[in-house]
Amino acid sequence: MFLESSSNLREIDMGTFQNALAVASELASQRRFSEFGKRSLGLVYERRLTLGLRRDLQVALSAPSAKIPISVRKLTAEDVPLLFPENQDSLSRRERVELATRRAHFSADIPQCYVAVDLRNGMPCYCQWLMGSDQNTRIQAFFPKSWFPVLQQDEALLENAYTLAAYRGKGIMSAAMALISERGLDIGCRSVITFVDSNNVPSLRGCRKAGFSPYIVRVERRSLFGAMALRHFSGLSPYADELASAGATLPS
Repeated sequence: MFLESSSNLREIDMGTFQNALAVASELASQRRFSEFGKRSLGLVYERRLTLGLRRDLQVALSAPSAKIPISVRKLTAEDVPLLFPENQDSLSRRERVELATRRAHFSADIPQCYVAVDLRNGMPCYCQWLMGSDQNTRIQAFFPKSWFPVLQQDEALLENAYTLAAYRGKGIMSAAMALISERGLDIGCRSVITFVDSNNVPSLRGCRKAGFSPYIVRVERRSLFGAMALRHFSGLSPYADELASAGATLPS
């Protein structure tokens, strides 16, 4: 279990660097110079805190309900063009990046992706991967180095959530997360972990409704527009005040 700092690991991520340049170009072309300046300063050097959250599957949970009726099941081939459309001309750069990330995960063939389905029409409206410890090697190879801790035998990782734009604001994330997490019992897991940026208060709130509580922090120091990163894991205590001021609810 990671309660203290793990070993530091530096990497050069050219994909992140190229994405940062695209963002800068987009802001400049839109004459959003103030935002461009603030973002540029943050990308030259930035420290980012990401909360690791955990749900104990042995603890009973009254699952939250979405505003529409949903169920969850494994992803099928028919879902792929609906969730990850080929034609993305009308989408924003940010939305295209979000979809590209999930499409890359799908192409990496790391099981298991689940979808939430709108029971009114059978439409998949949300997806997220639940990965057990038997996928440790693939997880560590696919994601950036030190992005996630190595899973224990009775742990699963819940990652890469995506809600279709038309279904946002309907409480689907927390309801689907709660249901998908419970599939961890089918692969012998006692707990499920996930990671959320400490400033993403809406997602943290949704995770809490789904039964997740903070237990660890991923500390990342980035420089050169994100092209170089130094990451380690830490317990919550050293960052408690900073996390609380950002709006994260920590265990007492």
